[in-house]
Amino acid sequence: MSEITEIPCVEERKLKTPSFVKTVRFSETESVEDRENSEEVLFPDHEMVQWTSSSFEELFLAEDWENITGMILNQYYDRLLRKKVLVPGPQQAEHPAWGQEVTVKMQGVLEDRTVVEKDPKLVFVIGEGDVNQAIHPYCSGLGVIKGLCMCVFVFGRETDIPAWAPLLYQLQLLDIREKPDPLILPISDRMRIGNQKRERGNFHFQREEYSFVACAPPPPVDGSSDVLLEGEEEEVQDYRVKCLNNLAAAQLKLEQYDDALHTSRDVLSLDPQNVKALFRTGKLLSDKSEYQEAMEILKKALKLEPSTKVR
Repeated sequence: MSEITEIPCVEERKLKTPSFVKTVRFSETESVEDRENSEEVLFPDHEMVQWTSSSFEELFLAEDWENITGMILNQYYDRLLRKKVLVPGPQQAEHPAWGQEVTVKMQGVLEDRTVVEKDPKLVFVIGEGDVNQAIHPYCSGLGVIKGLCMCVFVFGRETDIPAWAPLLYQLQLLDIREKPDPLILPISDRMRIGNQKRERGNFHFQREEYSFVACAPPPPVDGSSDVLLEGEEEEVQDYRVKCLNNLAAAQLKLEQYDDALHTSRDVLSLDPQNVKALFRTGKLLSDKSEYQEAMEILKKALKLEPSTKVR
């Protein structure tokens, strides 16, 4: 599991708008063959065959589809994310809130109707960036319904989703509940979930979607208060250092400099010779005109790794 690595850049202190022109590859959890061989029909009353007569371009422009993403200059919707409700839920149905855990039934297809995502019970927490971003606003704004979600994605996925490929989703919200307390989970489970989130965070970082990295930290693992098995202490510390370093990198990109300094100091409290944290701390202290401490820390970093390019 890798940490985020940054390359110094003169412009790195400028907050960037998320890039919609980068091609980022991410791995799939289910093979294409397994998915195509699955005979389960998730939406028997609303099969995708009903839409084969319409091109995706027609659906993007269709008047009976509702825009989810916002307006541009208070005049035109960008139409990157749209939906059409097929079966409304009950009027008094509960709406999921940010931070709650939901279960959805979902299926995603390319324009040729090749199934690229399919899950009868996908479980995730609203707002934590663990699933395709198109699914979040769809679930957070509706009750228990069946619907179609239309969106454009410029990133691809190895073997089955080309870059810039639009996707058509069909979803049904099945269940809403409070997010489980991660502290009741065994350390091994927390670290497994955390490493998955960290890898997803690396994916968002590559797309310059830094807020997703900063707002959805992995489950806490505190070696001081948790009962550790033999050999777990070093693994737990390595896990915490990687998570904190990734958080500091995202905070820097978001220009949250005080938070990034605090996070980098947290890394050094765990690993005083962590070069990434030393360089970040020294640079941030220098920017705050605390030159004496900054010089001492940067000298230590250069002594440990003279040729480093990490900040």
